[in-house]
Amino acid sequence: MNYKDYITDVPNWPVDGVIFKDITPLLFDADAFNSVLDSLSIITDAVNDCTLIAGIESRGFIFGAGLASLNSLGFIPVRKKGKLPPPVEYIDSTKEYGTEILEVKAGKGNVIIIDDVLATGGTIKATEELLVSAGYNVLGAIVVIDLAYLHDEIFVGGQPVVSLIKYDE
Repeated sequence: MNYKDYITDVPNWPVDGVIFKDITPLLFDADAFNSVLDSLSIITDAVNDCTLIAGIESRGFIFGAGLASLNSLGFIPVRKKGKLPPPVEYIDSTKEYGTEILEVKAGKGNVIIIDDVLATGGTIKATEELLVSAGYNVLGAIVVIDLAYLHDEIFVGGQPVVSLIKYDE
């Protein structure tokens, strides 16, 4: 299945100059969505000792929660500021079109980070740092879409970020 067939470009959204990759058509199609989850599950199964999936708000929740359920793993929501009750750990994050504060509950376990898109890497690297400071052991990261033309190779948990769909330009 060619997942790119289910991704549409939205120019100049959410700000001028950004070409947003819309995953909504992928989510609408049950076969495509399930295929993505199955592919992510195969990647996750290859990581030894993973006990938790951390999904980054908000679209990382969609894939992360599904993946955690399929693999009988716990799920950690990485939320934007003010969405989790205290106490929380937090970090400032810079992404391709702005800044935000990410929060998480402290805990323990071996974690794989899941998100929908890797652009400049700011959010996924901040999430790694946040999870480590909150007591977790980060093993790696998986994204559905990698906008490889926006960054050099990015490592999380000492491993290159793995993607299902790559855009080189």
